[in-house]
Amino acid sequence: MAGDFKKGFSALLEARNPKLYMASKFLANPDLVANMVKGVRVSGFMKHKGVFSGLVELRAQQDPNRVGLIFDNGGAYPDDRLTYAHLAADSLRLARGLRERGLEKGDKIAIVTRNQPEFIYALAACSMLGTVLVPIDPRARGEKLTYQLMDSDARMAITTGDLEPEVAAAAKDSSNPIEILLSLKPGDDEALTNKYQTINEMLTSREVFGIDDRADNPNLPVQIIYTSGVTGNPKGVTLNSARNAIYCLLGWLVWDYRKDDILYTGLSLAHGNAQAVTLFPALSMGIPCIIGQRFTKSRIWDVCRKHGCTAFSLLGGMMSGIYNEPERDEDDLNPVRKVISAGTPQAIWEDFERRFGVKILEWYGAIEGGLAFKPVDKGPFGSFGKPLPGLVDMKVVDEDDTEVPPGVTGELISRMITGTSVEYYKKQDASEEKTRGGWLRSGDMVHRDEQGWLFFDYRKGGALRRAGDFIKPDLVEKVIGEHPLVSEVCVYGIPSSMGAPGESDLVAAVVPFPGSTIDPQSIFQAAIDGLERNSVPSYIQVVYDIQKSASEKHLDRLLRDAFDPEADNVYELKA
Repeated sequence: MAGDFKKGFSALLEARNPKLYMASKFLANPDLVANMVKGVRVSGFMKHKGVFSGLVELRAQQDPNRVGLIFDNGGAYPDDRLTYAHLAADSLRLARGLRERGLEKGDKIAIVTRNQPEFIYALAACSMLGTVLVPIDPRARGEKLTYQLMDSDARMAITTGDLEPEVAAAAKDSSNPIEILLSLKPGDDEALTNKYQTINEMLTSREVFGIDDRADNPNLPVQIIYTSGVTGNPKGVTLNSARNAIYCLLGWLVWDYRKDDILYTGLSLAHGNAQAVTLFPALSMGIPCIIGQRFTKSRIWDVCRKHGCTAFSLLGGMMSGIYNEPERDEDDLNPVRKVISAGTPQAIWEDFERRFGVKILEWYGAIEGGLAFKPVDKGPFGSFGKPLPGLVDMKVVDEDDTEVPPGVTGELISRMITGTSVEYYKKQDASEEKTRGGWLRSGDMVHRDEQGWLFFDYRKGGALRRAGDFIKPDLVEKVIGEHPLVSEVCVYGIPSSMGAPGESDLVAAVVPFPGSTIDPQSIFQAAIDGLERNSVPSYIQVVYDIQKSASEKHLDRLLRDAFDPEADNVYELKA
């Protein structure tokens, strides 16, 4: 079926959209397209078939002194400004340092850091050595962090001084020995240098030499990126260089970047969004990108003005956070022309564009695959778009895989025209189930209108989504339930105050032990200490009974019906 679909689109794409035609041919035959697009700005990278180190070195050869990456450190210390030559040289230095530490092809290297240059060096170094980078969200901690280190079989964990206590504790709890490699930043405890080898030493003590026996093979795994883990423990999605190549093509196929653009992201590089929307397109097209340590809604426009950014990316309720900032006369005095968003609230879409003088490109995707987008000024507000023609096919189906009519909610499934596959690390059964029948099962419940525009409704199984992440209520309940004053806890979602479609604010309904009094602030603190920041509830609802069904399931609908943010038994997390 995939072959018929591909054949049917081929002639149409060649006639109407040469770029998309070249992309589809590239995915099936990289050598053919490399010849077809000689002289096109991305053809040099196609020759490297997506290997990240090849892309970095290509940039260094073509424009060595151009500042291609700037890491905005928010004033904590000076920004890191990297020329392409600097990027390539330090990537080689780190690769040599890792090899000298005994890292071999196939070894897994976890990286638990906020956005910083060492992430780029590590990704390039891994593609040279044949090792596999395992990016882990720097907010991960406790059992979730330990699980990812163990499940990925990490031999080494790269981290920074401020995150070292969490990573060291997780590594200690891991069943496999994990060496910690530290990246010291200004203000870090210098005494840590007596405890760990540092990347700083590797980058300053070595001349730049090539790497013998390089593993520049596009079919080798290069990253394992973990899912949110909504239906169980997080699953590691194994990615090879073919995914990198697709990310690079998106810059001119979907995001429609121009040669004079300057990109910005404050999303973690451990997240597929930052890689697909910003990092890979910028490097493949040779345009600058600014990478912030973290997203800050109050500084976003100042950062963009400072660096002259013309496009930036967002997830979920971030856009509402920006919109809810106090209005300023200079709101529309910024260089940004386009915001690339996944989850724009329909209620503020037009006002956001008008107030800040920008246009919104909405999109949908997941680390396992699937891609839809709504180009600027096309389609209805609130839609996340249509599948990319010539590359992705999408259907909305019921439980029997029968396609449902427009206006009816069903599960979104998709397939690439070149075949659909997902490799969850060490989880073959889950991989096969995810792509049952040749279609990627998203778990997202959506509907389409008569013209084929897709709209997100909710997550299958009632999972909670917040700021683009899927949250496991049972993990939140476990952490809060361990508080000495809490007898019972039920975590549920209410519609997001940010208005983002399909997103929730979290409420933890707690029952005190008999004779005890709940201290809400201590519960908030326990959640902050034990959970990722995105999983910390927005509200504590103190109740004296949580009603249950005959099967002993919490009747959270009753708690939801009784919830009132102004009620005396409801306490809000303060910023």
